[in-house]
Amino acid sequence: MKIFLNKIKCIAPSGKQFFRFPCSVLLFIFLSDPLLAQENKKDDATEQKIENITETINQGSTSDKEIDYTTLLDQLNAYKDHPLNLNTASRENLENIVLLNDLQVQALLDHIDKYGKLISIEELQSIDGFDLETIYNILPFVHVNDIGENPKLNLKNMLANGKSAVFIRWQQVLEEQKGFSPKNESTGDTHRYYGSPAKLYARYRFSFNEQISFGITAEKDPGEEFFSGTQKNGFDFYSAHLYYHGDGWLKSLAAGDFQAQYGQGLVLWSGLAFGKSADVMNIKKNARGILPYTSVDENLFLRGGAVSLGYKKFRLDLFHSDHKILTKEDIISSFDEDGYHRDSSELSKKHTIEKTISGGHVHYTSKKFSIGVTGFSTGFSSSLEKTFQPYNRFDFSGNRNTNAGIDYNYVYRNINFFGGIDYNYVYRNINFFGEFGKSKNGGVASINGILAALDQNVSVSILHRHFDKDYQALESNALAENSNVVNEDGLYFGIFLKPARRFSFNAYYDQFSFPWLRFSVDAPSAGKEYLAQLNYNPTKTFEAYVRIKQQNKPANISADTHPVSNLQDVAQVNYRFHVSYAITTSVSLANRVEIVRYQKGNNPAEKGFMLYQDLNYQPFKSRYSFSARYVLFDTDTYNTRIYAFESDVLYAYSIPSYYYRGSRFYVTAHYRMMRGIDFWLRYGTTVYDSQQTVGSGLDQIAGNQKSEVKAQVRFQF
Repeated sequence: MKIFLNKIKCIAPSGKQFFRFPCSVLLFIFLSDPLLAQENKKDDATEQKIENITETINQGSTSDKEIDYTTLLDQLNAYKDHPLNLNTASRENLENIVLLNDLQVQALLDHIDKYGKLISIEELQSIDGFDLETIYNILPFVHVNDIGENPKLNLKNMLANGKSAVFIRWQQVLEEQKGFSPKNESTGDTHRYYGSPAKLYARYRFSFNEQISFGITAEKDPGEEFFSGTQKNGFDFYSAHLYYHGDGWLKSLAAGDFQAQYGQGLVLWSGLAFGKSADVMNIKKNARGILPYTSVDENLFLRGGAVSLGYKKFRLDLFHSDHKILTKEDIISSFDEDGYHRDSSELSKKHTIEKTISGGHVHYTSKKFSIGVTGFSTGFSSSLEKTFQPYNRFDFSGNRNTNAGIDYNYVYRNINFFGGIDYNYVYRNINFFGEFGKSKNGGVASINGILAALDQNVSVSILHRHFDKDYQALESNALAENSNVVNEDGLYFGIFLKPARRFSFNAYYDQFSFPWLRFSVDAPSAGKEYLAQLNYNPTKTFEAYVRIKQQNKPANISADTHPVSNLQDVAQVNYRFHVSYAITTSVSLANRVEIVRYQKGNNPAEKGFMLYQDLNYQPFKSRYSFSARYVLFDTDTYNTRIYAFESDVLYAYSIPSYYYRGSRFYVTAHYRMMRGIDFWLRYGTTVYDSQQTVGSGLDQIAGNQKSEVKAQVRFQF
C-alpha cells in the first residue's frame, strides 16, 4: 500500500484540494505509527552529519584538540528544542535544516504554493525527494500545524514567550599530567602550567522565536589561570552577541560577535563548513548571511557590527569587524589557532594584532534564481610576512588585502503528469550554483556545481573547482582538498541511487591536482578520492551500511636529501561496517567495525582496526537516559588512526581518534531533575597496551591510562 501511495503521489492531476484530503488520511493510517515511533529514536542523522564533518576537518590534522561545532549546528539544535512549522517556514528556515538539500527545499515550497498548507507530517511523502528515511531524519526538528505568524515582537511578548538557557560545564583529566605535577627544583624541571587542570565553560542565551537572540559565552582551558595571575578577568575567552532577525526592511542586525557567510565560501565564510562526505547531495553550501556567533573558537568569528536591509527582492548587507587576534610573533608569520595560554611559552606567543574587516554583500532573489556580489577589505595592524619557503611563494604578505566575488543559484523544476490516478510522470529538478572570486593581487578562483534529480530514485551531484596558485582569500572556507582555498583544480562527481525500497547507494569520486608546490610536496602533484556506501533500512528500528573510502595523494620521499624531493604515492583505504537497531522502544544497540590500510610508496603497509559496541537507553518521557560504548582498537601508527563520533553532554561534541593498541569505555548519563533543570555526567577512559606514557610535553601522563570526567547543568526559564 505504501508503494502504491508513493506512485500516485496522493495528488490528482488537476491538483484539486478535495482529492488531497483522503490521501492524507490514508497516509496517516498506514504511516503514523512508524513516524510517531521515530520521535523517540536517537538522533542518528545529526550524529552522522557531525561525524561526516569531522572526517573532513580532522583528516590530516596532527592535533586531537576538541573542535567546537556549536555554530555549525546551532540552528538545527534550536529546531530540536522548538520545532519548525513547515507551513510557515521560509526558504531560509528550511535551508537551516542541514539535512535537506536545495532540491528538497524547492520541492516543498512549490508543493505548498500549489496545493496549500500541509495537512499532516505524513503528507511529506507526496513530495519529490522526501522518502521515509528523509522524513525520519528531519522529524525531530519540524512539525505541521495551522498556527499563523509568531507573536509580535514587543516587550510583553518577549517576557511571556522568550526562552533563556544557562549552561555550566566542567571537565578534567583525572590522571596527573606533567604540567600540573610538583616542580622538581633539584633537576631544574620547573616548567609547569600556571592554572588548574579543570576546563570550564559557561553560556547564557536568550531567544525569542527566531527574531531576537543575545547571550554571552566564556571558556577556560586546562592549565589557564582563573581570576588570578595572567587571567585577572576570569575566563581566558569571552564572546557576546546581540542579534535581531526580521521580515521587514530590516532583515537582521548584529552587534558584538557574529559570522558572515556568502556564496560557496570562496570569498567570505567565517566559521566551520561542511565538506566532502557520504552525504553526496549536500556539497552545496547554503550561506546564511549574517548570524550570531556562539562558539568558543578564538579566531573563526567577526567582532563589531553588521546590518542587513531588504527591499522587495533585494538585500544589502554591511559589516565591520575590528578585534584582536592571537599570533605567534610580532611580525605575523602564523596565527595561534589552539587558543591555549597556560604557561610562559604559550603566553609569550600571545601577541595581539588588530584585524579589521569592512565590506558588504548585495543580493537579488527571485523564486528560483538568486545572485549576489560580495566585496570587503582586510587589514592588519602589523605586516604579515611568512618565512619564505618555495611552497608559500604566492601566499599573501603585507597588511591589507581586498577580495570580491559573485555567487549565483538557480533551481529548475519541470513536472509533467499524464493519465489518471495511476499515472506515469516525468520530472526534472536541477540546481545550478557557483561562485567566482578575485583577490587584490589578481588571483582568481571559481566553483560551479549541479545537483540534479534525474529520477525519483536517481540523483547526481557535480562540482568543478579552480583556485589559482596566487589566489589570496584569508576568510574563505570552500569545499576543497587543500586546507586553504588556493592552488587546486578538482572535479567531483556524486551519485545517489535507491534501487529498492530497503536499499540505497551513495558514492562520490573526486579527482584533484595541485599546479604548484604544497607543504611536504615539493612538486606539482595530483590525487584522487572515492567513497562508496550501501545502506540497508528494512524497518524503522534497524539500519546498516557498509562503506569503503580510498584516497591517494603524493608526498615527499622522507629519506630524500635532494633540494627538490622526489614524490611517492600515499594511499589510504578505510573499510567500515555499521549497524544500529532497537531492541525495545527504550533500548537500542549499535556496532561498528572499521579497518584502515595506509601505505607510503614502497614502504610496508600500516594497518589498523577499531571495533565498538554501543548501548543506548532512552525511555519515553523518563527523567533518566544514558548511552555507553566499549571500544577495542589496534593501529600500527598514528597514520592509521580512526575517528568515531561519541555521545556527549548536550551541545558538546566528542570525536576522538583511536590509535596504537588499547581499549576505551565511556558512559554519558542525563537526568532531568525537575522542569527547567537538566544534569549530564560523562566518564570516559582509554587504556593503552604496551605504552609507558600517554601524551607528550606538559600534557604527558606517566602511565598507560587517560580518563576524563565531564559534568554539565542546564537551567531553562
